[in-house]
Amino acid sequence: MNPQNSNPSGSVGASANSGNTEVTAAENFKGAAFMVLSQATFVFNDALMKLASTDLSLFQTIFLRGLFTTFFLGLIAWRAGALFRPLPVADRKILALRVIGEVGATLCYLTALFHMPIANSTAILQALPLAVTLGAALFLGETVGWRRYSAIAVGFIGVMIIVRPGADGFNAYSFWALAAVVFIVLRDLVTKKISNGVPSIYVALLTSISLTLTAAILLPATGWQPVQAVSLGYLTGAGCFLMIGYLSVIAAMRMGETSFVSPFRYTILLWAILLGVFVFGELPDFWTIVGSIILVITGGYTFYRENKLKKRADAQKAATLRAETETQGDFPEGKDDQGIWPEKTKDLEKAEELINR
Repeated sequence: MNPQNSNPSGSVGASANSGNTEVTAAENFKGAAFMVLSQATFVFNDALMKLASTDLSLFQTIFLRGLFTTFFLGLIAWRAGALFRPLPVADRKILALRVIGEVGATLCYLTALFHMPIANSTAILQALPLAVTLGAALFLGETVGWRRYSAIAVGFIGVMIIVRPGADGFNAYSFWALAAVVFIVLRDLVTKKISNGVPSIYVALLTSISLTLTAAILLPATGWQPVQAVSLGYLTGAGCFLMIGYLSVIAAMRMGETSFVSPFRYTILLWAILLGVFVFGELPDFWTIVGSIILVITGGYTFYRENKLKKRADAQKAATLRAETETQGDFPEGKDDQGIWPEKTKDLEKAEELINR
């Protein structure tokens, strides 16, 4: 169930898998285009939520947008036949943890977004791939070599350059953005444990309902402000952009190769800077740009390294399978290994090609 929507201000977490071993260049570029579109819509969603926050409280904006998002996600789930379905006990516990991660991430990130430049809050989130890799090593037992540990260390230096605690331009709300990263790591790691029988749209709908209910419960703490037409327009637009981003990121990951498509997530920084300048009059300073560049480079390397190791592991597994079948050597008369296992033979040929690269 991976990858997820990394934008925590959205109420959904998509899961998709390209699952295609013969992706063409055209499909990769289409996937990249969908990824760029998704990141643009996520930032537009953030910008509209930030604009709505001038008249409405945090919980009110989440609640009103959640009503819109939940309604349309419910329609999609209903059309897909995924609205009502029994869940194994193990999946219920995992989904509960995932909801905690999503709700915590949304509340923390929007708190940061409403009180700091959109480019800065977005830049801090780009530490997510590094944080997820570190979390997988610490809590899931995944093997991480010194190269990726080095990339993680350098990446977090980039985060510190953006946050700059103690400096004149320091914004304490940066720590809320960092807390959002921690919650997103929890969300993404537990999502990997959800069984394949649970549809992505069901997970998204459950998360959206939970987030909306949480905002409704917390609303009395801030009170209900009169909703102006312009604020309602902002929230409606935010919901629309959120839905487009959700569908686009799924299309991107199913259409193209993960290693090719995933780095285009970093285009979100460009959109955040542009909207910050032209909508909010916020120009990122030199050190924020430097830290962002460091995060993009280290995160991109992490994507590259993980994809390379995955291909190597797949090739070694296929080579082992080939050695075992050759050792058995029990082929019926008049048949060869391609006549019995044409699909396995095809996979083995691809594995040999990967080994020889």
